[in-house]
Amino acid sequence: MIIVMGMPGAGKTTILKSLKTDYQIVNYGDLMLEIEKKEFGIKDRDDMRKLPIEKQKRAQKLAAEALSKMPSKTILDTHCSIATPSGYFPGLPFELLKMLKVEALVLVTANVEEIVTRRKKDLTRQRDVHLESIELHVGLHDQMNKAYLAAYSAFTGSPALLLHNKEGHLEESVAQLQSILK
Repeated sequence: MIIVMGMPGAGKTTILKSLKTDYQIVNYGDLMLEIEKKEFGIKDRDDMRKLPIEKQKRAQKLAAEALSKMPSKTILDTHCSIATPSGYFPGLPFELLKMLKVEALVLVTANVEEIVTRRKKDLTRQRDVHLESIELHVGLHDQMNKAYLAAYSAFTGSPALLLHNKEGHLEESVAQLQSILK
C-alpha cells in the first residue's frame, strides 16, 4: 500500500485523479464517513472531525480493519493529521499502521497561500472559522503534517516523499508520484 496524505487544499485528490495506474485508489475519509454514519449518525464529512476523539478512534480502527483486507496494490488517499477542537489528531495512528503493509508514504503539500486560495474556491465544504488567521492555521497544520510523516516513516520503515504541488504544475506532481509506483 502506498499512502498519499495532505491537508485539505494541498491537492492530493486532484493528483490521484490524474494518475495513470492499476493501483486501486481508496479514500480513507469515505470509509470513515460510512462507518461514522452507521455508528454515530453523522450526516456529512465536515462533522467527522468534531466527534469526540474516542469515537474517531473507533471509526479509524474499523476502517483500518477494512483496509487491511484490500488488495496489495492500493493507494490510500488520506489526511496526515486532523485539526480537531481538541488539537491535532494523527490521521494514521500506529495501531492502524501496524495492520497495513506500507510500501511508501507521500505527503502532498503546497505553499500556504496556494492552499488558502484552493480552500476558498471549494464551496462544497464547510470549513472551520479560526480565531487566528487562516494562513497561520494552515502553516501550523503543514508543520504538524511533516512531523507526523517522519514518525509514520520511522514506525513503518517505509520511505517518505514530500511532494510539493505547486499551482499550475499538476503534471509535474503527477509525474513525481507516478515515478514511485511499481
